[in-house]
Amino acid sequence: MKIKHSIIAFSVLSALSWNTQAASDITNQPKDASSYTTQKNESLKQYLDFANTADFDAASKGFIAKWPEKTIKDKDGNVVWDFSKYDFLNGDNDIATINPSLQRMAKLNNITGLFKVEDGVYQVRGFDLSVMTFIQGDKGWIVIDPLISPETAAAGLTLLKQHVENKPVTAVIFTHSHVDHFGGILGVTTEDAVKDGKVEVIAPEGFFDHSIAENLMAGNTMSRRASYMYGNLLQASEKGQVDGGLGKTTSTGAPGIVKETVTVSETGHIETIDGLEFDFMMAQESEAPSEFMFYIPKYKTLMAAEVMTHTIHNISTLRGAKTRDASKWAEYVDEALITYGDKADVMVASHHWPTWGKDKIKEQLNKTRDSYKFVHDQTLRLANKGYTPNEISASIKLPESLDKEWYNRGYYGTVSHNARATYDFYFGAWWDGNPANLNPLTPTEEGKKYVEAIGGEDKVIEVAKQAIAKGEYRWAVTLLNNVTFANPDNKDARYLEADAMEQLGYQAESGPWRNYYLGGAKELREGIKPVATPSTAAIAVNMPFDQFLKYLGVTVKPEAAKGMDMKVNIDVTGDGKYSMALNNSVLKSYKDRQFDDATFTVTLSRDAFEKMITKQSTLVEEMKTDEVKVSDPAKFKQLMSIFDQFELWFGVVTP
Repeated sequence: MKIKHSIIAFSVLSALSWNTQAASDITNQPKDASSYTTQKNESLKQYLDFANTADFDAASKGFIAKWPEKTIKDKDGNVVWDFSKYDFLNGDNDIATINPSLQRMAKLNNITGLFKVEDGVYQVRGFDLSVMTFIQGDKGWIVIDPLISPETAAAGLTLLKQHVENKPVTAVIFTHSHVDHFGGILGVTTEDAVKDGKVEVIAPEGFFDHSIAENLMAGNTMSRRASYMYGNLLQASEKGQVDGGLGKTTSTGAPGIVKETVTVSETGHIETIDGLEFDFMMAQESEAPSEFMFYIPKYKTLMAAEVMTHTIHNISTLRGAKTRDASKWAEYVDEALITYGDKADVMVASHHWPTWGKDKIKEQLNKTRDSYKFVHDQTLRLANKGYTPNEISASIKLPESLDKEWYNRGYYGTVSHNARATYDFYFGAWWDGNPANLNPLTPTEEGKKYVEAIGGEDKVIEVAKQAIAKGEYRWAVTLLNNVTFANPDNKDARYLEADAMEQLGYQAESGPWRNYYLGGAKELREGIKPVATPSTAAIAVNMPFDQFLKYLGVTVKPEAAKGMDMKVNIDVTGDGKYSMALNNSVLKSYKDRQFDDATFTVTLSRDAFEKMITKQSTLVEEMKTDEVKVSDPAKFKQLMSIFDQFELWFGVVTP
């Protein structure tokens, strides 16, 4: 079943002259924007109100000071954050290789520094992907969402103390369980200060477990996809990474975590923090598995966390995570509107700049709610008429009353992939209901058959060149992807696919979509080139041992475990007793349970586990020091042989 949709009429003669030349110029170098890309981006400039500069006024309001240096570095002198690398965006000229709406958001996210929101409320923006907010309490500063890295968080706090008031941090609030909102905790306080009761840490129910577990079981692939999503593979440039939609990109320090001392689990919970009253509203399973919003009566300020920002958010994030409930998300926004709409004079969030004024806040809440509900309801309407995910995502468009609001543009999430995500939430993503797609060939098998049916690799490339000459970049990528998977050594196909993918990146309004397309083009041209990734040792050290055992089950190689039948008791000194059972090539794990007929026993200290999990030590080294003891070394060695290891830098657009 197909849905007809309008196609913008382009100037064919002017476009063909550029594209014919580009299609014959098969090189591994980035290209300029094609005339098709230029015209598509120009049409968006005619549709949206670029003369409206209200967001620029809001993003600059209350400016106090910038960080005095161009970079923020760690103790070893490594650059964790670079303010200057996006300076190329600060001019007034349109850049042909950047979607103009995304360029607008990128310029807004370039407005960095310390800002006064109102008396007692301050923010540091542009120091990381996220925003850090400071609330003035009776005795000191309450820090909300201390960024990803301790280095960027510490710099923001330093700026606050220098330019506003040098008072201690008395509390930290984590609005939700994503690393860009808790990773910098050790830059604004210490674990000892928390343990000694000098600093409260407030978080929503489930925060600690979700923060560690969300990316554990599928963490390798999530990390690889995140390297694409946030543009970590790309240089910041007019033909590279320009923005992440929610912020510039991720900092590269060493995130940490501290377990909360106060857990909020109910809407309506009132907590007094450093003399201030906070009124909490739960938003579990919306943007994060564990999330809340809150209202501060003294400052008439609503903290919207990441439930409302100045962009469409992800119902399914491109880095990979459990699909979210768009209906529930809309309900939380509606609840905030009803509860706080007539109270709040300012709304801040964990990304972007604030919204001031009751009327503007209520309008933004109203239209944010309706954008999520529209996509949810229309996806189900069309699904119930028998349409497939691709057909639905191609047809749904927000009404102009929603679509022309800047905060409803798809800088991060998009209507397109949120519609697919909503379909996935109800029906599953792997199958559209058509039996032809019930048991498809692998990409490599399909690629070979596809290429053979069309008439060989040269024929596919010829057809793809014709598609590119017409500006049909999506079709060209589809064609050439089959050649790439059938024969990854065909450089002509790879370079041509990169050219087509690159134009899709130049057209993308979403920062992550652009990053993905351009990251794919880079991999096609240059192969896989590893980049530096943040160390998560300070988070991993807090991993509950039972979660680690569950993760071990994911690493079992069936062929290596074939025929094995073992029961293992594990004593973790100072932590507890655990056990594992292996049979049928499946590893089961248990907490507070041990076997009377165990095959062998492992005894280790929590300290040894933490050293190994953070790669400060190895199993062999810990066994030599008797920090790890095994009752049957031969059986233990046999068990260790079944566990797989994951390589982060696997192919994404290549086999």
